[in-house]
Order: sequence, then structure tokens, then C-alpha cells
Amino acid sequence: MISEYKVILDRDPAATKAEALLMPGLHALIVHKHITHPLYIHRIRFVARLVSQIMRGITGIEIHPWAQIGEGMMIDHGMWVVIGETAIIGDNVTIFHGVTLGGTGKEQWKRHPTVWDNVTIGANATILGSISVGNNVNIWAMTLISGKNVPSDITVVWNPPVIIEEKWIKTRRKL
Repeated sequence: MISEYKVILDRDPAATKAEALLMPGLHALIVHKHITHPLYIHRIRFVARLVSQIMRGITGIEIHPWAQIGEGMMIDHGMWVVIGETAIIGDNVTIFHGVTLGGTGKEQWKRHPTVWDNVTIGANATILGSISVGNNVNIWAMTLISGKNVPSDITVVWNPPVIIEEKWIKTRRKL
């Protein structure tokens, strides 16, 4: 629980020590990592889903109890964040409000994205399906990614998604 708190203080320049304690993303992650995910793993699935839905009502953040989340994740602002059942999230990932890691309804088993390490997902971005987002990726706000994997060490913007290969928009190519 302390590690999730420290991540907020490290990454959010506006958060004071007291305000960090009030962040809904902190509460959602703590409950997921320490209550709902362990319950789900131990096949106490109804209780896990019940607690998950209660937290959804309190925080506005829906994290399925089966989703796998690494260390150092931060959900900033949090409202309307949805993380699907088979989503896998690596270490040091930052997610802003309105982000959906969802399914397309076409896959049978692995239906949600895998997001690797050191990824930032901007507000209202949507990543759908059983795709992979590589390491060190920045996804700008309002970007929709579906159907194609995202390679490492890039920035993805707009809709349809465009990869920016340099810091500023000089070279662009479709995803």
C-alpha cells in the first residue's frame, strides 16, 4: 500500500501528501491488489466481483478482479477507467481518466490488451482487443488503438493512430 502511495507522490507534481491519500486511483489499486485479485485467484469470485463493483461505485474505476497489474502503476484522476478481465499491465504504467482497456467481443480467451512497462496512456484513450502495447510507449489522449500491436519506444497519437518517431511531429507513419 505504501508503494502505491509513493508512486503518486513521485509522478503527480500537484499531489500533496494529504491529497495523495484521497486519490480514487490509489483506493482502486489497493483494493484490487490486496483484496479482489487474491480473492479471485482463490476462487472466491462472487465476493471479488461484489467488492470490485462496490469500488467501481465509490471511485468510478472498474478493474476486473482477474486483471493482472504490475508494480508502480498510477491511475490519475481515475473517473471512467475500465480495465478488462484478461488485461495484463506491466510495471510503471500511468493511466489517466477515461481510459478503456477493453475487448472487441471477438476473442474467446485473451480478450483485453497487454500493456508492457513504462507506458503512459492519456485521457480518454481506448485500447481494444488482444493486442500488445510495447515498453516505453506514450499514447496521447483520445487515441483509439484496435487490431494492431504497438511497438516499443514510440508515441502514438490521433485517430486513426499515427506513430510519431521523433519527439515532435516530423515523421509520421500509420500504425
